[in-house]
Amino acid sequence: MYNTHRDLVDALAASPDTFTALMEDVDDALARRARGGDEGWSVVEVLCHVRDAEGRTVERAEAMRDTDDPSLAAYDQDAWAVERDYAGDDPDTALAAFMAYRAQLVGDLRALPAGAWDRAGHHAEAGRITIENLVLHDVSHDAQHLGQIARALRDARSAG
Repeated sequence: MYNTHRDLVDALAASPDTFTALMEDVDDALARRARGGDEGWSVVEVLCHVRDAEGRTVERAEAMRDTDDPSLAAYDQDAWAVERDYAGDDPDTALAAFMAYRAQLVGDLRALPAGAWDRAGHHAEAGRITIENLVLHDVSHDAQHLGQIARALRDARSAG
């Protein structure tokens, strides 16, 4: 029998291993040279993006868990990339921070009672979202950026 909430949390828990495997044997130069996706970001910039997005996901999930109908601020990912100097960041540090945020989120979600998945907030751009919506988006976000990193590394390696 399917348990959607358990399946979503299991998917979130598995992603750090996939990010780690993709980054195995990737030196700093390759992580900066390999680019792709709509943003044209390097692998380093993508890792910084997923780190910061995960931090925001933790904040949003906690706000919805602890507060009735909280306001959930949007953010400008392109502005963050410049303001936070994604291009100059360290890929290993960014990945480690992402993994810490993810461990926190997974722990929080595993502790949620079943009815709490329907707790909601009001997102500045998306409108009303629930914890379940947020987590489903996070799983999708992982898949998109894991694919982006894999393609960028493949293309950079084949270009020599």
